[in-house]
Amino acid sequence: MTSRLDWIQQEIDGLKEAGLYNRIRTLSSPQGAWLVVDGKRVLNFCSNNYLGLANDPRMVDAARKIVDQYGVGPAAVRSIAGTMDLHLALEQRLAKFKGVEAAITFQSGFTANLATIPVLVGKEDVIFSDELNHASIIDGARLSGAKIIRFAHADPADLEAQINAAKGSYRRALAITDGVFSMDGDVAPLDKIYEVTSKYDVMLMVDDAHGEGVLGTGGRGIVDHFHLHGKVDVEVGTLSKAFGVVGGLVAGSPAVIEWLRQRGRPFLFSSAATPPDVAACIAALDILEASTELVDRLWDNARYFKTEMKALGFDTGVSTTPITPIMLGEAPLAQQFSRELFEEGIFAMALGFPTVPRGKARIRVMISAAHSRDDLDQGLQAFARVGRKLGVIQ
Repeated sequence: MTSRLDWIQQEIDGLKEAGLYNRIRTLSSPQGAWLVVDGKRVLNFCSNNYLGLANDPRMVDAARKIVDQYGVGPAAVRSIAGTMDLHLALEQRLAKFKGVEAAITFQSGFTANLATIPVLVGKEDVIFSDELNHASIIDGARLSGAKIIRFAHADPADLEAQINAAKGSYRRALAITDGVFSMDGDVAPLDKIYEVTSKYDVMLMVDDAHGEGVLGTGGRGIVDHFHLHGKVDVEVGTLSKAFGVVGGLVAGSPAVIEWLRQRGRPFLFSSAATPPDVAACIAALDILEASTELVDRLWDNARYFKTEMKALGFDTGVSTTPITPIMLGEAPLAQQFSRELFEEGIFAMALGFPTVPRGKARIRVMISAAHSRDDLDQGLQAFARVGRKLGVIQ
């Protein structure tokens, strides 16, 4: 007997046949340079744990201590009874760290975008969005009801052309770009984009999820990297990558932050981050403000790994950050490459359509400050063996 839900299984079967099915592996260890994945100890080249903070003893200790004082959950949305002084302390610290007047936190970077975009623009307005922006930006833009106009990736000239073409058709305009593009590892030319948006009085928003803790002085992000303090209207970030915890943030003017407290739906209708999460985020700020050691080590590791991979003959795309894509082309090859690496003791997942465009499947290596030089050398040797076996390199 057929079911009205049979189509779902047919779609899943189609993904498997096309080599696009995502087989999600299970971890049974803390995040770090090495993981236990599906019962096997493997070198970790997958996580966004850029600075190795997810299992840092200082972070763990901060989270553990705060549970005795505040418990494990806020038990309410922040606008009713869920805002703790701990949340406000984190937001004050984040604002200082980012060099802005105010900041607000959310449950994730994804929800930060879903909250922010619809409070800035609506049905009478327009959004100019980089064509490779993250899914959370795309979803937030759709929720706003504003007209969405895409501009060519990292192309300020095309942004200007799109603004000119749309002139007179909107009430307010917002340009949005990722800071670091998570699939390719390239950095948005935010300084050039700012020149365009300021010329035409267009609001500017950047999602710095993969720049937080990576770019700028001591990991302060892309706005700091380009010395654009006070010029970018809205900076969205995440606490779940380099910070090693979970959550999102928005940094900017007091007016923008207060408007988000009043109208940001994830803030108003979903509970806040838990006390141990917040305490760990504050501990991460303590670590980052005390020393640039971890950020420096991250970049040293990234430069070494990329140089050696290119010497082996691998194509690492256009990345200029620790995100290192190994371009392979078709999804079935990328998935086979990932399986072969796992047999070699390396955890590096394949990425294919729809995460990346068709024909641009890859293995994405996420370098971390937690990796030792021996770890990187072991990974390089495994990539060389698999690459030769599959005919990707000579």
